[in-house]
Amino acid sequence: MLAGAAATAPLLGGAATAQAGSGDADALFKAGKFEQAGRAYEEILKKDPANLHAARQRGYVALLSNRFTEAERYLKMALDLAPDDKETNTYLGDCYIRQDKFALAAPRWEAAGEESYAKWFAAVSGEAYQVHGDLARLDFTQMDPRPLVEASVNGGAAKRFTFYTGAPNLSMRASVAEEAGLRPVFSQETDFGTGPIRAYWGILDSFTLGGIELRNVPVSWSSTISGEDVDTDADGLIGMWVFYHLLPTFDYAGRQLILRRRTPERAAEVRAAAERAGVKPLPVWLAREQYLHSTGGFAGAAGSGTGVVGVNFGGSGEIVAGVRGDTAERLGIRTDQDRQIGTFAQSHPAVVYPCYPKEARLGDAVAKAGYCYTNPNQPVNVPFPFGTGFDSMGWFSHCFWKPYNITVDFTGMKLYIARGKAA
Repeated sequence: MLAGAAATAPLLGGAATAQAGSGDADALFKAGKFEQAGRAYEEILKKDPANLHAARQRGYVALLSNRFTEAERYLKMALDLAPDDKETNTYLGDCYIRQDKFALAAPRWEAAGEESYAKWFAAVSGEAYQVHGDLARLDFTQMDPRPLVEASVNGGAAKRFTFYTGAPNLSMRASVAEEAGLRPVFSQETDFGTGPIRAYWGILDSFTLGGIELRNVPVSWSSTISGEDVDTDADGLIGMWVFYHLLPTFDYAGRQLILRRRTPERAAEVRAAAERAGVKPLPVWLAREQYLHSTGGFAGAAGSGTGVVGVNFGGSGEIVAGVRGDTAERLGIRTDQDRQIGTFAQSHPAVVYPCYPKEARLGDAVAKAGYCYTNPNQPVNVPFPFGTGFDSMGWFSHCFWKPYNITVDFTGMKLYIARGKAA
C-alpha cells in the first residue's frame, strides 16, 4: 500500500490520480533518483501546468538540495493551485526557515496546521542566527553514550550540550532557560511519548560555542507539568538548524566538533583539502526540516543493496546503523530473533532485533559485521505527513563514525568523510 501511495495524488478538478507519466516520476523519486525525478516532473508540468502533485514534488526535489530559488518557484506554483494544501505549505515553510525568512515562514506553518511553529517564527524579529567569529574547536568532554561539548547561554557559565542532527532546533533544560532569563513566546502541553510535558518556544539572545557566537537564535525548552526538568543527562541539545548555518566537521576520531563560518571561501578550502587527500564527496539531501541523507548501503549473505540512507551525527547508542523494514531479510543480514529489544523510534515504542550486516558502507567508510538494529515493522518509505516520501533502507548512527571525521557543506550539499583525525 505504501509503495502505491506515492503514485497517486490529489489534482485540481477532483481527479484521483496523477496524469500519465507521474507514476514514472514518483517511482524515480521514491528510489532516490532525485534529479531524474525532477526532470520527469518538469515534463509533466509542460503538458499539464495545473498539476498540483508535479509542481509540489518538483519544488520538494529542489528543496532537498537547498536550491531555494527553484524550490520557491515550484512550491509557489503549487500554492497558487491549492492555497490550503498542507504538504505544499509545509515544504514552503521549511524553505523559508532554511533561509531565515521567518516572517514568510510563519503563515505557511499556520496553514500547515503547525501552531507552535507559526507563533514561534512570527515572534522572530531582526536577523536570526547572526554568526560572530570564524572558527571554533570544541573538545568532546564525553564520547559515550552521547558526545558532549561545552557552550554558553546568554554569556553564562559553560553548560554541557549534546548534539544530534536528527533533531531540528537548539533546545535546553527548563532550569537552563530560566537561569538565562528566557521568556516563552508560545507554550503548550504535549505528550512526548513518556507522559505529558509543557513545551516552550522562545528567542535566545546569545549562544556561544568556543570561538563562534550565534545571536538571535530560536530555541525551545520543556518541563514536567509541575515545572521540573524533563532531561538531566545534558543541559541542552544542538540540532540541525544550528549546524546548517555553519560549516561543521564532526571529528569523531579527534574527539572534537569543529565549526567554521559558512562562506564560499571556506567551502572551497574544504573541497580543495578533500581533493588533496583523495576524499570523494558524497551527495547529501535535507528532508523535512532536519533529516539528512546520503547514499550508502548494507551487505548480507544474500547480496548487497545501495540507496538513500539517513546520516545522523551525534545522538546516543551503541549501534553502527539501523536497518529498516524488510532490508535485513532481503539481503540475508544475520539477525538475532531471540533477543528483541524494546526501544523508541521518533518518540514511540518500537521493538528491534540485533543484526550484523557483513558490511555497512558510506562511500569509502566501512564497518564490517558491526552491531546494528533492525526493525522489520518500520517501513522503508513513510509518506507525508510523517515521513520523507522516499525509500531509505536504514540510517548510520553514532558508533559508525568513531574512526572518521565528517564535514558537511550545506551550500554545495556535499559530505566528506575521511579516516582519522581532522587536520
